[in-house]
Amino acid sequence: MVKLTPELINVSMQFMNPCRDRELCLRGYKIPQIENLGATLDQFDVIDFSDNDLRKLDGFPHLQRLKCLLLNNNRIVRISENLHESLPNLESVILTGNGIQELGDLEPLTHLPKLETLCLLMNPVSTKPHYREYMAYRFPNLRLLDFRKIKQKDRKAANELFKSKKGKEIHKEITKRAKTFTPGAGLDKAKVPRVNNANVQAIREAIKNATSLQEVEKLTRMLQSGQIPEEVQNGNGTTQEEEPMEEN
Repeated sequence: MVKLTPELINVSMQFMNPCRDRELCLRGYKIPQIENLGATLDQFDVIDFSDNDLRKLDGFPHLQRLKCLLLNNNRIVRISENLHESLPNLESVILTGNGIQELGDLEPLTHLPKLETLCLLMNPVSTKPHYREYMAYRFPNLRLLDFRKIKQKDRKAANELFKSKKGKEIHKEITKRAKTFTPGAGLDKAKVPRVNNANVQAIREAIKNATSLQEVEKLTRMLQSGQIPEEVQNGNGTTQEEEPMEEN
């Protein structure tokens, strides 16, 4: 493990990404907690914390500029209730391959006023009953969940469900489980799916260049399975020899 120090921040890769956003790459250091980010002087739009050992999403100073967090392949099980105060302009949070288990544990994210994109693939929470309906209901500004667009008709159906007697009971149970459940309890790190770095980059590029919602949904299913087809790899400049696919 490596402590996140001002020195590490200053020597880490900093660049203008394809979206013309200023990005800081803190990927792969096995950082156990977020700290000392005041050393960034709030100069970044995107911070990449992928492939570290984070357990909690907290420790941020006030970063007015930051709008995207990449948190793939960590061990995050809880989120700070004050995240919205530190990161008021956060628009996108990618949490693929973490350990968030209960829908109620996502409640702190509902306070982010500009959150439009959220990915929770390969978290136990994404398999919960009424997952997409609950997210559409509790996150009225969310446009993309797990790289799939939330349609207006889906949001309307979700609102109708959770305003009904049955929906209120479901919501009550979700809230109860979040308060009584100990985040990370019984969670075996070895059982949390890990996404290959090159494949994550390939799928991000492919989703960005997708021309239809159907294509985005197809790519999302590939990401869920952890397998990226040869044409996507090649499209990202990655050969099959460099990133061999697992045989079925």
